[in-house]
Amino acid sequence: MVALGSPLPVFCLPDLTGVAVSSESFAGKPLLVAFVCNHCPYVKHVERGLAETLQRHPDLRVVGICTNGRRGIPGRRTGRTGRVGGSSGLGISPT
Repeated sequence: MVALGSPLPVFCLPDLTGVAVSSESFAGKPLLVAFVCNHCPYVKHVERGLAETLQRHPDLRVVGICTNGRRGIPGRRTGRTGRVGGSSGLGISPT
């Protein structure tokens, strides 16, 4: 695990619509990087608590890096991420 307060590694990844999101857009802002997966029991277990934390800290930005692929096993594709995140209260949007 990376220590709290560590510099953000440089990244540029596609969002749910394919638009590139860069680490530069979060410079100087509080940020939580969460690695998530549509089918992971642990992620499903903590998603409500994470949603509550985000409601209490509206200044906290979150980047969710989904480990699901675009192809593969049904239910594990990234296309479900927005629906899963919306139903959990995480408010996942395409960007």
